[in-house]
Amino acid sequence: MFSHFPLNKRLLKALDALSLTTPTPVQQQAIPFILAGKDMLVGAETGSGKTAAFLLPMLHRFHETPSPRSVTRALVLVPTRELARQVLRQCEALARYTLIKATVIIGGDSFKYQAASLRKNPDIVIATPGRLAEHVGRRTIDLGDLEVLVLDEADRMLDMGFRDDVLLIAGRSRLERQTLLFSATMRQKGLRDVITAVLNEPEEIRLNDTRGTHEKIKQQIILADDLKHKEKLLAALLRAEIGEKVVVFTNTRLQADKLGRWLRYHKHKVGVLHGDMTQEERNQVIHFFREGRMTVLVATDLAARGLDVKGVTLVVNLDMARGGDDYVHRIGRTGRAGEQGLAVTFISPSEWNLMVSIERYLGATFERRVIKGLEGHYKGPKKLKASGKAAGRKKKLTGKKKAESAGKLKNRDKKSIGKRRKPTKLEAGSMLDVGFEPLKKR
Repeated sequence: MFSHFPLNKRLLKALDALSLTTPTPVQQQAIPFILAGKDMLVGAETGSGKTAAFLLPMLHRFHETPSPRSVTRALVLVPTRELARQVLRQCEALARYTLIKATVIIGGDSFKYQAASLRKNPDIVIATPGRLAEHVGRRTIDLGDLEVLVLDEADRMLDMGFRDDVLLIAGRSRLERQTLLFSATMRQKGLRDVITAVLNEPEEIRLNDTRGTHEKIKQQIILADDLKHKEKLLAALLRAEIGEKVVVFTNTRLQADKLGRWLRYHKHKVGVLHGDMTQEERNQVIHFFREGRMTVLVATDLAARGLDVKGVTLVVNLDMARGGDDYVHRIGRTGRAGEQGLAVTFISPSEWNLMVSIERYLGATFERRVIKGLEGHYKGPKKLKASGKAAGRKKKLTGKKKAESAGKLKNRDKKSIGKRRKPTKLEAGSMLDVGFEPLKKR
């Protein structure tokens, strides 16, 4: 129970209003350490409650020890705009009975408007690294009073090329601060230098490793011949799996737009989400999808992190994700907060090896599924038997073939009788070394 934590009554009241009574495992383990002021390194799967795990202790601290003359007291860095807005919504919901204020700083919004917002000294700033680095460079934000720095989905920020921005921002922040690093995937190798630079003797919690398999999500693959076959399979799957909301992932923006048009033609309520859209367009699509005015969302990996919408019962990968971590975050849009989910991936011949590598990376085996009436020609790679030569040994002959081979060798030997064999280059060279001349043809 959240009431077992020494949290302020106003926060417990907000939790009750949100019908949140029992902490998730990551909240149960992390909140006591964060309340104690420890730096944290936490790995837990998407939808496990990481955001509340760092927001609740932060809000409790700020409410218990007000500092009206301070500038920004907490900074939460996230990789995507969608995740920033999600964190802001949750922060505002938890702080509704307090006077703590938060703002979001992301690309796509007016820089001047953001600068004006920062001049009001919000207690908490939630930002993407690129845009915040601009504010740091122009000195429109002061991090000298920062008490808490949170790096949410830090590995993804590094993947997106924000490493230098993250280190710049951490370097401009107050040294005597608490730093919390949360991530659904924990690739220690890529994070090592950042962890060393920003964390001070952190407590470490790992509720899953980098290859978290999402026990609440059933993972299936369907073999497909080509794109047209995949589209037919998708149409049949949407008819078969009756659910509240569906997210379909593609690898490219162009493919997302094409698939969105195709699904609209087939009378589906569809929204499309990718990086070429304006922030206003993206916000509107997510809002409509959250309200149920759109039941299918076609997206690129932009939505793999930060899209937290209740009621997503099915995730479809029209294209297999390019890597294991991207796959984990895609399927994490369903099966959230302990609910059951289904993830289906279409596998074409060119994607088989990628699928196998992701299976190996996750330490899992995907369930095979077939949709009746839409079975394709592709049945997976053919098992080729290695020949004797390929296996590094001669093929053993038996019976009639052995006798025929022996006869051929005998005839070849008869034809060679009386013929002078031409010496090899090595033999010729050795003759010259000892004073002999190579044999000449008569």
